[in-house]
Amino acid sequence: MSDLDRLSLHVPEPAVRPGGQPDFSNVKIPKAGSVPRPEVDVAPEDIRDLAFSIIRVLNRDGEAVGPWAGLLSDAELLAGLRHMMMLRAFDARMLMAQRQGKTSFYMQHLGEEAVSCAFRRALRKGDMNFPTYRQAGLLIADDYPMVEMMNQIFSNESDPCHGRQLPVMYTSKEHGFFTISGNLATQYVQAVGWAMASAIKNDTRIAAGWIGDGSTAESDFHSALVFASTYRAPVILNIVNNQWAISTFQGIARGGSGTFAARGLGFGIPALRVDGNDYLAVYAVARWAAERARRNLGPTLIEYVTYRVGAHSTSDDPSAYRPKTESEAWPLGDPVLRLKKHLIVRGAWSEERHAQAEAEIMDEVIQAQKKAEIHGTLHAGGKPSVRDIFEGVYAEMPPHIRRQRQKAGY
Repeated sequence: MSDLDRLSLHVPEPAVRPGGQPDFSNVKIPKAGSVPRPEVDVAPEDIRDLAFSIIRVLNRDGEAVGPWAGLLSDAELLAGLRHMMMLRAFDARMLMAQRQGKTSFYMQHLGEEAVSCAFRRALRKGDMNFPTYRQAGLLIADDYPMVEMMNQIFSNESDPCHGRQLPVMYTSKEHGFFTISGNLATQYVQAVGWAMASAIKNDTRIAAGWIGDGSTAESDFHSALVFASTYRAPVILNIVNNQWAISTFQGIARGGSGTFAARGLGFGIPALRVDGNDYLAVYAVARWAAERARRNLGPTLIEYVTYRVGAHSTSDDPSAYRPKTESEAWPLGDPVLRLKKHLIVRGAWSEERHAQAEAEIMDEVIQAQKKAEIHGTLHAGGKPSVRDIFEGVYAEMPPHIRRQRQKAGY
């Protein structure tokens, strides 16, 4: 034994610790417009290099360039800008509400707005998302009422989940938003199963699974890839790589694969990486993957390279594990500011109109919050009724409960 080399365990560490100088030199950013757009029916093995690059449309001058550009009109881009601004304003108000003690906790999307807002515009009514807690833009971009979201956050008498879900774990079948699972990664398998069921029924609807970089370390992530590739499920498998899990950097979950997108290669799944702060690029890649699924060509894995500017949640202090100025050094910029600049370059927007829109949107969010707060909370409104307790629990109401309700005059 003494003549043998001793083993040592490798534990990945972030390049920089709190107090250090932020360093993103490991993020290789190709020139905007330089990554080719393959045909939708391309063989996965022919585009392996896309799992190691980053698809970008907007260049530093705010121009849309390359083969992935030109898919959205000015009106559609303005709507996208409004959706992102709405989500950012919503986050700001709900974060403040949590600090005022009006809700137990909150999770914001700051810096990641383009991912969910742009992706939703590539789907059709009836398609189903299986999201995590940082994809509220899927609802905002589909015109889901903000008041309903706030009712759930405040757990008031109009909470659509009647207090049975955590504040930010929304659900809406009508808007293609499957109820969020607090057990992270389970939604990935569910998305594949839903997509397989759609295919079995010869339906036209597709599914989208969502996961963060940290949760790709869960076994459910790999199980989902097995079933998706084996049965060519019509599903888009999204990985939001915002550089940080709850408190660990993305290198822990990524391991030696190089990129998260590369995880799909071993399963024979087309895998692409996209600039998650580029609204136009996100939309273009999502639309490509959606078309592939609708043409019965199977799943696509997409890694969105973005950055979580804020804390993981209101229970988290990111200064304990990353430099305070790290978000300022992120090389892919701010998604709202980048789309704003593009629209100004196109002559469809201006600084004055943007400032006015910010004020109007914030007022709209504040009015929605006032409406939600009028209802009060279930906790302050006394005991919930029998209806509150049992509605939505049983597919058919048990006879003894029905008799109790009748006796109580319901």
